[in-house]
Amino acid sequence: MSQPSPPRSDPAAPAAPVAPLSQYVLKLTSRCDLACDHCYVYEHPDQSWRHQPRVMTPATVEAAAHRIAEHAAAHGLGTVRVVLHGGEPLLAGAARLDRTAATLRRVVGPVARLDLRMQSNGLLLTPAVCDVLVAHDVKVGISLDGDRAANDRHRRHVDGASSHAQVLRALALLRRPAYRGVYAGILCTVDLANDPIRVYEALLAEQPPRIDFLLPHHNWDRPPVRPDGVATPYADWLLAIHRRWLADGRPVPIRVLESLLATAAGGASATEAVGLGPADLVVIETDGSFEQVDSLKSAYHGAAVTGLDVFRHRVDDAAAHPGIAVRQSGLTGLCDTCQACPVVEGCGGGLYTHRYRSGSGFDNPSVYCADLAALVRETAPAAAPAPAAEAPSGPADALSPVVLDDLGTGQGTGESVGHLASVHLGVTRALVVALSPAAAGDPLAAAGWDLLVDLDVGAPDAVHTVLSHPFVRRWAQQCRAGATDHLPHLACVAAAAAVHARADAELAVPVRDGVVHLPTLGVLALDTDAGTATLSVSRGAVEARAGGRSVRIRPDEPENPDGWRPVRRVRPGGRDILLEDTDPYRDCFGLPPTGRLAPEAAGRWAAQVRRAVRRVDTEAEDYSAGVRTLLRAVVPLRPDPTGRSRSAAARSAFGAVAVTPAADDAALAVLLVHEVQHLKLGAVLDVCDLFDPADSRMLRVPWRDDPRPVEGALHGIYAHLAVADVWRRRPGRAAMGTFRRYRDWTTGATDALLDLGALTEAGERFVRRMRATVDGWP
Repeated sequence: MSQPSPPRSDPAAPAAPVAPLSQYVLKLTSRCDLACDHCYVYEHPDQSWRHQPRVMTPATVEAAAHRIAEHAAAHGLGTVRVVLHGGEPLLAGAARLDRTAATLRRVVGPVARLDLRMQSNGLLLTPAVCDVLVAHDVKVGISLDGDRAANDRHRRHVDGASSHAQVLRALALLRRPAYRGVYAGILCTVDLANDPIRVYEALLAEQPPRIDFLLPHHNWDRPPVRPDGVATPYADWLLAIHRRWLADGRPVPIRVLESLLATAAGGASATEAVGLGPADLVVIETDGSFEQVDSLKSAYHGAAVTGLDVFRHRVDDAAAHPGIAVRQSGLTGLCDTCQACPVVEGCGGGLYTHRYRSGSGFDNPSVYCADLAALVRETAPAAAPAPAAEAPSGPADALSPVVLDDLGTGQGTGESVGHLASVHLGVTRALVVALSPAAAGDPLAAAGWDLLVDLDVGAPDAVHTVLSHPFVRRWAQQCRAGATDHLPHLACVAAAAAVHARADAELAVPVRDGVVHLPTLGVLALDTDAGTATLSVSRGAVEARAGGRSVRIRPDEPENPDGWRPVRRVRPGGRDILLEDTDPYRDCFGLPPTGRLAPEAAGRWAAQVRRAVRRVDTEAEDYSAGVRTLLRAVVPLRPDPTGRSRSAAARSAFGAVAVTPAADDAALAVLLVHEVQHLKLGAVLDVCDLFDPADSRMLRVPWRDDPRPVEGALHGIYAHLAVADVWRRRPGRAAMGTFRRYRDWTTGATDALLDLGALTEAGERFVRRMRATVDGWP
């Protein structure tokens, strides 16, 4: 795992005094009673919580308090803020909370004013706990994402049950006159699937003293989901609330919006999410170790580690740690792109965590760069004018300029195409999560959702394997488009994940056309008219019961009942490629797929696919990473009546390529490279606007008789560039003639597209990279 780049410094300069730290997050517990799937502590790459003590001991609290007091006294700090956190701090119980608050007041209070706070999910908030909070003046913030539907997208119990009613009970308790004084506000994580105004109204109904909105913790390696054709969806979401909030007369402070207004007026931000103010905070874990801001756990395992602790080190030592010091260095701690940006004083480069990318660490703009720029401009246009000529040179999207430039060559390194695979997984996860409210009303889908949530906690790799299957995304998109009769298939998705996880599970699944389909595994034909079957999964084996009949299969073994039709797997070395002739959602290419292949035919297909992939490795190695990383399934098509070789890819089935029988492995290799180019470009377009979607002009291209829309022309150029490159490397006059034809098609269409004026800045840069590739060929 790549480590973050160190902060910029002059090695010849003498060591400077540390900037003092005035804010501390005290991890009172390391466990939680919810299983929120967007939690950076438990669901992101860093899993160090597993090795932390469950609760901070009194001795550790005492040591931490003395270190905080020592630092405050040394630097003459007038106020120190300590936030009791977790995990879920209420798991510590009322008595331990009382002792902890008392210790902090006793030790720190004589040195500096102690602003004592707690962030909680509220589930265990009781009058007894509230009495402790009042006694020690501990302000408590509660996490809530909106109404029940919005909150339950992520904030669920480990069994998938809703937490919404419990949170509302906690908020009602804090509104009581006796406890109103310790009610600090509500923290809400932005989710594009939730209507922003409904979220705003639901939060406002709880009468909070303050609201704060948090962008989900993503980075360049794990980019946030962005709907097609929307350049700044997170800004749009927050700006909808901003307009309503202003129209309402700003009835409650909203921290991020207040901070944007403050920085526009030359003031200070109240959040490290925006502005150039120092982020003077350190985390103290349950074992007493000092850590950097714990949202860094979303970057990579160990990202927050300092190697320091309260027993052996001073807070000064933690403040001098490069990862903490850089977050206090203002403009000089930002990357070159941010330093040159005209709106940097407003956004401040965004949250440090959101800048991470493997290879360059945190020396990047925020993954939310475009959204932050839009927020600054729309909330305070007079404070941060941004003429187009002064805009940052990098594209404002969810792909870093380095990745976009690399893919713009037409080729793409393993790192870049791996990034696209992550984008696809994120899109599919978001689609499936968005189905959860509708799934709650269907017994089969609801049970499938609950099982999938459990597996995502205990066996995330198994869930990733199934959600990465091309036709799971296709199914989810159909459901989102209104095909709700397909919702029960969610149970099949969960059952397949349970098989991969070798977990124990039992659930009912739909039987369609007499078969049960397990994506990535195969279909089981059942001699029954029943609409459902009960599956019992244990250690990779499956028992299906329907209509008084019981069938037992082991998907990973060749010997199985006659009704089991497993997915065949092609093993060219590395990840298996599925020879997909069973999935009911595979008919999405506009060309008819075959039915189940006979064993001999399947053997021929598998052998040819294997040879074709290996041929790409040897004669088109610049495209091998794309084929090896992104190609997950080959769908056999029926032969074309004219005898032509046909192939296709579908954006809704990312990772799958459909082909008719090819003449030989050399021809199939070209088809695979061609279609994987479409997959690559489709994934880029999932998160990056390369053209104006409102531009309806058509473009004449040399390989088609009919004019093409901008997106169609762009796809054709990207695919034909790769095909030309493959033929360029093959020997013989015929190959050279084919190369020249595809090269001329590519250059002509590229020039026409550039002249059209329909591309965004990122799109023009992308297309010019393609043109430069062609121009560089001998």
